[in-house]
Amino acid sequence: MNTDDRIRRLQELRAETSAAHERAIDRQHERGKHTARERIEMLLDKGSFQEMDALVRHQATGFGIQGNRPLGDAVITGWGTVDGRKIFIFAEDFTVYGGSLGEVVADKITKVMDLALEVGAPLIGLKDSGGARIQEGVVSLDGYGRIFERNVRASGVIPQISVIMGPCAGGAVYSPALTDFVYQVNETSHLFITGPDVIKAVTGEEVTFEELGGAHSHAAISGVTHFVASEDRTALEEVRYLLSFLPANNMESTPFFTPTDKPDRMEEELTSIIPDSSNQPYDMVRLLQLVVDDGEFYQVHEHFAQNIVVGLARLDGYTVGIVGNQPSALAGTLDINASVKAARFVRFCDAFNIPIVTFVDVPGFLPGVDQEHGGIIRHGAKLLYAYAEATVPKITVITRKAYGGAYVVMNSRSLRADLVYAWPSAEIAVMGAPGAVEIIHRSELAAAEDGDEQRSQLIEEYETTFNNPYLAAEIGLVDEVVEPREIRPRLIRALDMLRTKRETPPPKKHGNIPL
Repeated sequence: MNTDDRIRRLQELRAETSAAHERAIDRQHERGKHTARERIEMLLDKGSFQEMDALVRHQATGFGIQGNRPLGDAVITGWGTVDGRKIFIFAEDFTVYGGSLGEVVADKITKVMDLALEVGAPLIGLKDSGGARIQEGVVSLDGYGRIFERNVRASGVIPQISVIMGPCAGGAVYSPALTDFVYQVNETSHLFITGPDVIKAVTGEEVTFEELGGAHSHAAISGVTHFVASEDRTALEEVRYLLSFLPANNMESTPFFTPTDKPDRMEEELTSIIPDSSNQPYDMVRLLQLVVDDGEFYQVHEHFAQNIVVGLARLDGYTVGIVGNQPSALAGTLDINASVKAARFVRFCDAFNIPIVTFVDVPGFLPGVDQEHGGIIRHGAKLLYAYAEATVPKITVITRKAYGGAYVVMNSRSLRADLVYAWPSAEIAVMGAPGAVEIIHRSELAAAEDGDEQRSQLIEEYETTFNNPYLAAEIGLVDEVVEPREIRPRLIRALDMLRTKRETPPPKKHGNIPL
């Protein structure tokens, strides 16, 4: 065979398709879904995709597949660019064997994962698969294990993002769960360990696919999913946006964007955003938008544990991770889900050199038997651990309440916060004034003839003495009391100063976070 014949053969192989495959593509479109190749084209810069292992075929001889060996099998792998920055990608192809994972599919995925780790570039997985390939038996399960091991090895080294765009069931769900961020397409994607039929057979419960593993179930209830998108293209556009905040790996800095927002901007709306009454809520998200560059705050886990807010933004063109209590949900208290949500985000930021700015308005931990028996002590300790462990620049802004143990947990000076600012409205104390007065003056109030009047006087006295930022500032637990409108320029100057921060923890294999 001469050179021209070999080239002609390569072109024939690349063009190889079948009527069955064409019908499978049509069915994919009828479901409102795109094919793996179409999704790759949507995500990457035009013409940048370089495919790997396009001519691979499975070697299995299992029942029903020995005579059907499509090129590339059920996954497309390779690399390309997003906004000119290199990323690696694998996209499960539901039009081939339902995207099921066999040995050669696992080989292709693990190869691209190894390359991403060696090169130091983000890895994106587009998930649309019926699960393990039954015809290949335990080999398929071994393939999942090899993928999981690489997810763990890459964790904290390169950003890993999963986009659930179809079914993802059984053991397959653990790969997305091990990645940094999970997107899920509404209505066309489902994520679960056991499906509705199995649940009905075992427990008698009846549940739909959407109720069990739909995007909103996992975004609002289980917390598995970080972002919900209305359709494929929107999800992939959001992935591109997320990548703009992230470094390529843990040894690099985040991308810098020349800001259009003035670094010395004074935001007058911040002066009136907090109500006069400390029991009245306000929207922490709105507060954050007033502080960051151009009001752009990309909220992570928006629908889960809404009593705490986490997300990415920029200050003077540099990426920052932001954590803030949300007074408009459960009064901003910390509960089990909020603690876990914030802890995971803090650890992500610390792993990838992203400074953390924390806005505090927390009256305490959510009380209740369910919380105590559910392990609020253990879960709350995760957030404490994450802040204490983090070595990136850490700045805290106390906007209003900072009470009790929750004050300590929210990146207080004792957890090695680099700088702590407080607004004049800050209330830093062991607890609120009414509760403190009832404990301190219980006997005195019980014996008093004018108990209510005396209680009011004592509460006012306690608030004047303790529920303000000045006592904490006197002893150095608050570095500066600043006017709300000044907080943006203060943060930008502080982050500029901290950009060369270096902190070396004591040598150890790893800590033992209370999981």
